[in-house]
Amino acid sequence: MNSNIGTQATASKPRRQYRYYDLVMVAFVVVLVCSNLIGPGKVTQISLPVVGTLTFGAGVLFFPISFIFGDILTEVYGYASSRRVIWAGFAGLAFASVMAWMVVALPAAPFWHDQAAYESVYGSTWRIALASLIAFWCGEFVNSYVMAKMKILTQGRWLWTRTIGSTLSGEAVDSILFFPLAFYGSGEFPDDKMAMIVLAQFLAKVGVEVVFTPATYKIVAWLKAAEHEDYYDYNTDFNPFTLNA
Repeated sequence: MNSNIGTQATASKPRRQYRYYDLVMVAFVVVLVCSNLIGPGKVTQISLPVVGTLTFGAGVLFFPISFIFGDILTEVYGYASSRRVIWAGFAGLAFASVMAWMVVALPAAPFWHDQAAYESVYGSTWRIALASLIAFWCGEFVNSYVMAKMKILTQGRWLWTRTIGSTLSGEAVDSILFFPLAFYGSGEFPDDKMAMIVLAQFLAKVGVEVVFTPATYKIVAWLKAAEHEDYYDYNTDFNPFTLNA
């Protein structure tokens, strides 16, 4: 084991309370809900040297931050603690989707003339909302699982290999599931362009993770020192359908 403050799961040793775990969880859920509720409402286009013109949903710039928080949670607190946060994020995203649907469906007052604009931003179909939930759930659990296993494999060294490696896995699952489930056959995107769209979104999300790697290093180091924790998932139950920590 690389760290002298590392811990490992045992059946008899309960998890202790942490100072910043709840704050990281709140940050994760806020980023997740905002990036899924606010970001998709706008399609942006920018021109870059060499690359050319890029067109993408604005949310792609912020959604990967939830994976960064997932990396931090798993690296410091372990898979089981991250699992609880993923379920909290899932519940928050589900509530936001239901709330958006209900608010859009409520009849508008006769003097209020912004219903069409409101629907264009928050009126996601049930198909898109369900695809988002499924893709998030699967992608985040894959991300956390790979992160935890790679930490043991690398004996706590080379954090960048875990953050990028887990993101490659998690974001691949998220992108491959979301776009076909949400849009295939809908006519919103050409079906023959779906693979290209998935690849572009995947590369953009991984790129955000790479850019934020130095910040991830600093946050992880600070949290490990502040919490006196560096969790190793040697005996962890990786079943995603439990909230036991």
